[in-house]
Amino acid sequence: MKHARPAPAAPRPTVSVCRDCCCGTYKVPGVDHAAQLAGLKSALAEVATVRRTDCLDACERANVIVVQPSPEGRRAGGRPVWLGLVNDPDAADDIADWVRAGGPGLADPPGILELYEFTPTRRMRQELGN
Repeated sequence: MKHARPAPAAPRPTVSVCRDCCCGTYKVPGVDHAAQLAGLKSALAEVATVRRTDCLDACERANVIVVQPSPEGRRAGGRPVWLGLVNDPDAADDIADWVRAGGPGLADPPGILELYEFTPTRRMRQELGN
């Protein structure tokens, strides 16, 4: 008897949450880092892949989160959005709301996220695979 292969996961945005030398550590006090990551995973479980990543080499902007578009979002012109200093629970909620609405290329981010957005170096982008 053949076993059916599980259906491939639907193409979805990816949210990379830096957790290494500075991001997600005591070096950024006053933030429940575990709760931030768990909250994003829970809030986005149905619509995005949320993954923990090692250092993204933007330590001066800890905590760093990168929102990568889905294939559909990329076709619509979306590109990865790098967000730094994401140390407020409301910012993580805004990110989750935006990704649930479609993320880069498919939905405009809440205006407040402009305060967190930054342009990474070419090396940083290459390390994340962009």
